[in-house]
Amino acid sequence: MGPYLEIKDKHDSIKELSEIVEDDDTSSLESLLGELEDIQPEMEKLESKCLLGDKVDRCSAILSINAGAGGTESCDWASMLFRMYQRWAEEHAHSVEIIDSLSGEEAGLKSATFIVRGSYAFGYLKTETGVHRLVRISPFDSNKRRHTSFASVDVIPEIDKDISITIDENDLRVDTYRSSGAGGQHVNVTDSAVRITHIPTGIVAQCQNERSQHKNKARALKILKARMYEDERRKAEEELMKSYGDKKKIEWGSQIRSYVLHPYKMVKDHRTKCETSNADKVLDGDLDKFIVEELKRKAKKN
Repeated sequence: MGPYLEIKDKHDSIKELSEIVEDDDTSSLESLLGELEDIQPEMEKLESKCLLGDKVDRCSAILSINAGAGGTESCDWASMLFRMYQRWAEEHAHSVEIIDSLSGEEAGLKSATFIVRGSYAFGYLKTETGVHRLVRISPFDSNKRRHTSFASVDVIPEIDKDISITIDENDLRVDTYRSSGAGGQHVNVTDSAVRITHIPTGIVAQCQNERSQHKNKARALKILKARMYEDERRKAEEELMKSYGDKKKIEWGSQIRSYVLHPYKMVKDHRTKCETSNADKVLDGDLDKFIVEELKRKAKKN
């Protein structure tokens, strides 16, 4: 029995019981109401999955976070976003694998690339592509002034074996360098980190988390193929192409979502107008409300 039929069977059973329960049997009515409320999340989950029709939606997701205007404050904001997606992944029983990261000079992250592995991770997280804005009292400002920071999030699918991408090796430039992140004694000892550039398009992918240069090259090539696939897919869709172009300018006027922590608390998505005052919960990974609303918006436009 599929998920739809399972939910329908539960709903029909509750409906049948409700028709035979007496109006004054409050205990039984409350029990049935509780059962009805219990299947609501299942219905919402099934509804959101129906919005995922692209063949790559089922794939795992490769996320890249880059700090924008704002210096140390933005680097700290990038690390907060990284944690937010880690927590979202944990809540959905997905795993997270860090591919590449660059720490900020004083705190946080200048950039990070990581994979969220799980069924339909890309289908849901693709809605997070764009610029995210944070407004708060900066912990790095001794005068306790309010700061606005930006960071960009880019999401591409981890291409599986069913999706073929062909690359001419003559179009690739491979550079090696010493790893800069944490990882043990091998860091900064050998040129094991690898950066691959696809010369015709300028698309770049890099990996430094493996000890072996060979493994880093294989991982970077896989990410490069995923980025090339997603680049072509975006070019084929005018709306997504426009959204991607806006995202590249990491500053005022280009954000998809604002996270305000002072003088009040609010998270607002500027595409769907979806908002909540529980900013702490959102930063702790509670993103499903925003994700589903954006999926619905896109479905209506298509």
